[in-house]
Formats: sequence, structure tokens, C-alpha cells
Amino acid sequence: MDNQAFSLNNTIEKLNSNVLEMLSERGKNIFFPKLGILAQSAQAKGKAINATIGEAVEDDGTSMHLPEFDALVNMPTANIFPYAPSFGKPEFRALWKESIYRKNPSLKDTVISNPIATNGLTHGISMAGYLFTNEGDTVLLSNHYWENYNLILENSYGAKVSTFELFENGGFNVSDFSKKLNEIRGEKIITLLNFPNNPAGYTPLIAEIKAIVAEIKKVADKGKKVVVIIDDAYFGLVYEENVFTESIFVELANLSENVLAVKLDGPTKEDYVWGFRVGFITYAIKGGNAELYDALENKTAGAVRGNISNISQLSQSLLYKVYSAPTYAESKKQKFEILKNRYQILRTELSNPDYAEYFTPLPFNSGYFMCIELKKGLVAEEIRKHLLENYSTGVIVLGNVIRLAFSAVPQSKLPELVENIYKACADLDK
Repeated sequence: MDNQAFSLNNTIEKLNSNVLEMLSERGKNIFFPKLGILAQSAQAKGKAINATIGEAVEDDGTSMHLPEFDALVNMPTANIFPYAPSFGKPEFRALWKESIYRKNPSLKDTVISNPIATNGLTHGISMAGYLFTNEGDTVLLSNHYWENYNLILENSYGAKVSTFELFENGGFNVSDFSKKLNEIRGEKIITLLNFPNNPAGYTPLIAEIKAIVAEIKKVADKGKKVVVIIDDAYFGLVYEENVFTESIFVELANLSENVLAVKLDGPTKEDYVWGFRVGFITYAIKGGNAELYDALENKTAGAVRGNISNISQLSQSLLYKVYSAPTYAESKKQKFEILKNRYQILRTELSNPDYAEYFTPLPFNSGYFMCIELKKGLVAEEIRKHLLENYSTGVIVLGNVIRLAFSAVPQSKLPELVENIYKACADLDK
């Protein structure tokens, strides 16, 4: 083990030994290098001659670039072409941290880490897997989950995905979550919670969030070390009353010295910049302080550097500029209203009792998606192919459930979408 990793581990052990036990073997061994090329380059910054960094510069010291870009991006070259720090742009990290508190007022003065930039939420999940899962570790998910979780956690890191039933009586199945949580063997428990859920489009009600957190605290109070990875990709897109509108992160951030909350979020879905590939990973644990979080941040930035080096300078710069615009909040609200209207139209269409002959919607109240469950022995994959071939309609099949991305369907076509599914079911039921 490198001495820099050893030093970070000593810091973590001194401040909260539980966190050290939560780290994977990779997580224990990783560090952000401060003694090699990066350190020497930093020391040379601002010197009259700097022959350290692997970037090309013009004779005037600005970033070398093709002039064709000048007409495409109206921004200083320093905010476009150079490498960004592996931690992320400092000013953008600070702005995102401020936004976490603003969007989650229940955090109040709870101390959390500084966010580390990731290459979107997918990379954030990968970094959480890198840092906290060993081969053979169990990661508990709901039975309705994004297939990329398998690809990352099982195929890349050798963890084992276990699931609980997401729904019971039209709401979150707290009892099965608790049962499966308590069945995990060993001293460490890892669970990944995704609200609004992809694919189901469900966010727990306020009372359900309290119950989920209570179950996590029960296992933590028994001495288990609990890592809760929170996929907040669709944060803020809640369309109904009595639904928990903050991140479950706020309830876990100060819950127990045995519970580490790992918040994964970013602008991808919240701000409609899917191709920018920027996300963040932020930590919180009861009693956490700047020194503990600094050690976790260094390990996370080391994992990022060893994986993809750093995140797009241009994407971070563009987002920082947009977030500072006086029109940003109103523009975001307008897009939210479009999605909310689509949600309401789809919910109205699905309430038609005729459709219940062939399918019923799973509970949904938020996000980009919802799912329908087929009846009468219909096969979802057959319905999907029939829709493509006969109704020019594309949907996603997950098992025998059909996922509808109402976020991607114009308002005027939502009734037709539901009607086409009904017709396809009727065709194949003959």
C-alpha cells in the first residue's frame, strides 16, 4: 500500500473507524497523488518557464487550440481547453454544494463533504462501487431498477445484486425492504436507493421516507456498517402532494456514525444536459467533519484520476455560467411544468377503466418514467415488437413490465401512446 493511501486510512480510522471498514479493498488502497507529476506541475504554476504539464500552449501562454472553435464557444480559453482538476472545478463544486443545501433545506447546518465531480451519474455509481464494494458483497436494490446497476456493480466489481419488492398496496414496501436489509450477512450492508425511481417513476411519501430511514437506523444500531448509495438522478421532478421533495440524503446525513450517506446527483436530468456528462458524489455521516471528508474526497478524486483523469472543463464551465444567469430558475420551472403536464395527461389517460382489461399502472408520481403491468398472460416482449411493427411506437420492456418515458413523448401524442398499447394487447389477446 502506498504511504499516501496509508495516511488517508489513518485519518479516517482516527475520526471514524466505521468508515474505514465500509471502504472496499480498492477504496482503502486508492489515494489522490500529491507527490508526483501533479504536485510538481502545481509547484511550477506561474513560473516564467513551465515545462511540466502535458498541454500545448501558444507563445502568449494561452491554451493552444484550433481557431474554428472561436466562433462556436464564446468563453475564455482557460474555461474550455485545459484539463479540469480531478476533484472538479473549485468554483463549480462550491456552487453545487450550495445548491444541495438550497434544494434540501432540512439539512440546515449539517456538515457534508465537498462534492467531487464525476462523468455523469453512471460514473458516480461506478466510483461508489469502486470505493465501497468488494467482490462478493451484496448490494440491495428495489426489484424495479436500472439495468446499468448490474453492469457496473456485478460485471465490473463482482458484487451481488439482491432485490426487495418495491411496492405493496400501492406504496413503498417498507416491510420487504426491512426483511431483505436484515438478511444481508456480514458486518457491512450496502443498499442503493433511487428516487424518483427509474423505471417506476415513484418517490416515497413523507411517511414512507421516515419508515425507510427508521429501518436503516435499526440495523445500524445493531452495529452494522451501512453504506447508503443515493441515486438522485431525477431529483426535484415530483408532481404530487405528500411526496418527499427533498433527497433521502437529508434524513441519513446525521443519522448514525454507522451510516454513510453517498449522494450521487448532477445536472444531467435535472437541467436537461444529458450529453454534458457531469455529476457529483457527496458524503455525509453523523459526526463527520472537514478532515474526515477531505480524506474521502482525496480517495474519490484519486479513483476519478485513475479511471478517466478528469471531467470536461467545458461542460463544467458552461453549467457554472448558466447557473449564475438571472433567468435560470424561471427557465427550469418552465421545463418542469412541461413534464408535469405530460405526467398529468398520462395519469388521466391511464385512469380509463377500459384499459384495465389488459394492463394496470404501477404507482408513479415523479421523474421521467412510469411502468404498466400486463394482465391475462400477455407477454411484454411480444407487445413491444407488435407496437414497433404495427403502430410505429417504441417502449422499453423490463421483464414483463413495460416502461414508458413520458418525458420523451409530446403532450399531444400521449393519448395515442396509451391507446396503441391497448390495441396491441387486444390484437395479441385474440
